[in-house]
Amino acid sequence: MVTLTELPPGLPVPADDGACEHLVGARLPPVALPSTAGGCVELSRAAGTVVVFCYPMTGRPGVPLPAGWDLIPGARGCTPQACAFRDAYSDISETGTAIYGVSTQDTGGQREAASRLHLPFALLSDAREELSRALRLPMLEVEGMRLIRRLTLIAVHGRIREVFYPVFPPDRNAAAVLQWLREHG
Repeated sequence: MVTLTELPPGLPVPADDGACEHLVGARLPPVALPSTAGGCVELSRAAGTVVVFCYPMTGRPGVPLPAGWDLIPGARGCTPQACAFRDAYSDISETGTAIYGVSTQDTGGQREAASRLHLPFALLSDAREELSRALRLPMLEVEGMRLIRRLTLIAVHGRIREVFYPVFPPDRNAAAVLQWLREHG
């Protein structure tokens, strides 16, 4: 049986549909997002380098994933992606980079995931889709939920320098980000 922390074999690979081509060079908008660490975080005010990995939703043990979830290219893998960033946290932090995860899930659901997965970084809720709309992030709709398609941004002093999209497989995204940070640091 495949768990939330494992990627099942045969997942469909997402194609680059060009939905993020406009992001490199864009400024992060002045949007305050609720944080699992308490309070709000305005990514546009972050000094230095920030990694923002956007993901559709983290699954919860005992709660079924949306019907057909594994058939949606790029949907499955939020927990493995978050765990990969957790495991690479020290190495990424050594580059002077902060890490945040962003989804449209509410802070309560994110808090559960952050605690269960022992994440050393905050997850930010874009439940009102303010960040998503301002940056025109690619979205998907499933079972009445609007979710951000998986992508990762690297911003320096509030300006997006690099975009990873589509991200696949998600459990290798942190390693690719770390390599980019070391090469462009």
